Amino acid sequence: MNKTHEKIAAGLEQAFAKNGFTELGVDGLRDAAQVSLRTLYKYCPSKEAMIIMALEYRHARYLNHLFTDLSAKRDEVPFEIFYRVSQWMHENSSEGCLFHNAVVSYPNSEPIRSMLERHKKEVAERMTEAAGIPTIKAQLLLLHEGIVQSWPVLGEQAATSANILLVAMLENQKYSIAK
Repeated sequence: MNKTHEKIAAGLEQAFAKNGFTELGVDGLRDAAQVSLRTLYKYCPSKEAMIIMALEYRHARYLNHLFTDLSAKRDEVPFEIFYRVSQWMHENSSEGCLFHNAVVSYPNSEPIRSMLERHKKEVAERMTEAAGIPTIKAQLLLLHEGIVQSWPVLGEQAATSANILLVAMLENQKYSIAK
């Protein structure tokens, strides 16, 4: 990714996060990207391409935030990830998941829907890999999504509740394995 591409992606990500996907026209998006209209269209020939670029950038930033320098203690990793999710929501995404919001705004866009699916699958895979618990991938993703989707209503309580459920789930799994 060259500097111009990154500048456009970062500007578009922030614009969509702040204003949603339908509020700004191309002129507003150009202003957010801080490039000429010609340069914007060179990198993103359509609004859908602008959304995909912003989501790709967001995806990379999110994965970096969640998974860089995690604790070496595997039993702490899921809790640390959920803490980082709550940090992210507080600092970057108080209105919920940008990927889901994009699909809501453009429900007939297969590329946007595919980006959502890829993002969620990679988050789930990276969580289970980091935690070393591949048998609960779906459950970890469900708890992750519970935090993200309920954040606008519950705030920090969403993460606290996910941690309580995670403790119960891990205890149940240990009991099941010991049998």
